[in-house]
Formats: sequence, C-alpha cells, structure tokens
Amino acid sequence: MFMIFRKMREGIRSKAGNGRPFELSVALIFPIAFAFLLTFVSSRIFSHFAPNFYLLEVEPGLRVHHFAYGFFILAAAAYLALIHTGPRAKYLIALLVGFGLGLAFDEFGMWLRLRDDDVARWNYDGFNIIIGFFFVVLFAKPGIRFLKMLWPF
Repeated sequence: MFMIFRKMREGIRSKAGNGRPFELSVALIFPIAFAFLLTFVSSRIFSHFAPNFYLLEVEPGLRVHHFAYGFFILAAAAYLALIHTGPRAKYLIALLVGFGLGLAFDEFGMWLRLRDDDVARWNYDGFNIIIGFFFVVLFAKPGIRFLKMLWPF
C-alpha cells in the first residue's frame, strides 16, 4: 500500500520537475473528477434512503447539512495545498478536493431554485453526473497512464 504513495510522489515529482506543470494538472484532474463522482452519487443515494440523517443537530430543527462539511473539507484542502508541495500531498489533496466538491455540489441545485422537488433535483443531478463523467472520460488517458505507473497491472 505504501509503495503506491512512493510511486505517486515520484510520478508527480517527475512531471513537476520537467518544467511542464500542465501535464501534472491534467493528471490530477482525473482523481478530482473520480472522487467528485463517487462522493456526489454516494451522497445522493444516501440522502435518498436516509433523508433525516444529520451528523450534527444543534437543536431540533437546526441542522448542519452535508454541503457545509464539503465547504470545510474544501477549506482544509486549500490550506493543505498552500503548505504542502510534495508529490504525494498533491495527489491526496486532489482526492480531498474531489470529495469536498462532491459534498458541496450535492446541495447546490437546491440553492439555485430554493426548492427540492423531484424535477429540479433530477435535472441538476443528471447534469452533474454527466459533466463529472465527461471529465473522467476526457482525462482518463493521462489518469490511467498515471495509475499504470502507480499500479503496474
């Protein structure tokens, strides 16, 4: 398991050290998009089957929704990106950003319409899943190449 982190660090270091940061940013879009899709779809499924589940209910009727946790995760990822510049950290921060975006964007559609009916929800969910899938497919080649370097199978 720890071998993969060393390979990620070496891959990111070689891409960052060659003077072409574009290759690194393209390789990091894949884990962001993958973590986003996984988190977004999982949170939608979880919200469908357990709509009244909240991690923190300050008082009856006053709840902290999961999109707020997404913003806290994004803030933590931004801080970590500022203080950590290592290759392993970049990959893990990319996964953290995708996770935070998935939680934050899950409720964003409700903010746009200020209602949570089925038609608005399905339109927004479908749009996010299609766009997320588009990014995964678009950046799959460099992402798969990066994964093959990490896990030679």
